[in-house]
Amino acid sequence: GLPQPEADAAAAPERDDSIRIALIGRPNVGKSTLLNRILGEERVVAFDQPGTTRDSIFVPFERDGQRYTLIDTAGVRRRARVSEAIEKFSVIKALQAMEAAHVVILVLDAHEGLSEQDATLAGYAADSGRALVVAINKWDGLDPDARSWIRQELDRRLPFIGFAEFHFVSALHGSGVGDLFGAVQRCYRSATTKFSTPQLTRILEQAVFAHQPPLVQGRRIKLRYAHQGGQNPPVIVIHGNQTERVPEAYQRYLVNAFRKALDIVGTPVRIEFRTGENPFKGRRNKLTPRQQTKRKRLVRHVKKKG
Repeated sequence: GLPQPEADAAAAPERDDSIRIALIGRPNVGKSTLLNRILGEERVVAFDQPGTTRDSIFVPFERDGQRYTLIDTAGVRRRARVSEAIEKFSVIKALQAMEAAHVVILVLDAHEGLSEQDATLAGYAADSGRALVVAINKWDGLDPDARSWIRQELDRRLPFIGFAEFHFVSALHGSGVGDLFGAVQRCYRSATTKFSTPQLTRILEQAVFAHQPPLVQGRRIKLRYAHQGGQNPPVIVIHGNQTERVPEAYQRYLVNAFRKALDIVGTPVRIEFRTGENPFKGRRNKLTPRQQTKRKRLVRHVKKKG
């Protein structure tokens, strides 16, 4: 994919069999504190002044026998006055980190509520197709009203990442941080599992049987079989007739059917449709000599009768 920073060269071999996690978020939401908490040591100094243009850093570590690589990005910032170049640089870094990752952890600050920029970052994460865990930081110390307001804001402003796992944590005190590992593993598994064609086709058949695709100009859309077209995110390719006419609501229905049947969590599922070309379309059938003789006989017979 994208070129990695030089500093990454040393960590490259480490990342072969590790789950790569990109930590993204605005400056000062507590990313560095969370990183330090996850690693259990002050590996990363909080370094979030405006204008910082440090590279992403790759930090390999192990926990409960599972290897991980944390990709920490310079905080993504938007400040009209701080030079645009830095702004673009940090956004590019976040995009590169997502590209290199299996799972993205988006860190939000519960005390500040959801900013426009949080929503933009969530949008980048959704577009990247990566599995996504949202860590709402600084959760302790919030009163019940504030908590309920934040939950409503998340539902209202971020419906497009409804597939993500949401966790409420305190990086400073460590509460809820351990749960992030279970979430990362579940999301990683969902994003990278291979599914067989018979399995996917069976789910498609059951979904179609339960709820037929609509008629288009009096003709039924036919969906015949499905196979996997990619991982991270899982891509399911569905073959059939008039597939370009499958309405969006029905596409969402199919995504949910696959998600439920395959127990997919924390990752988007993408569906691609292929319309099978009729192999005989526009082609005259070539008859065998025997069929030609039979046909001539038939034609003579019909003429006699006429």
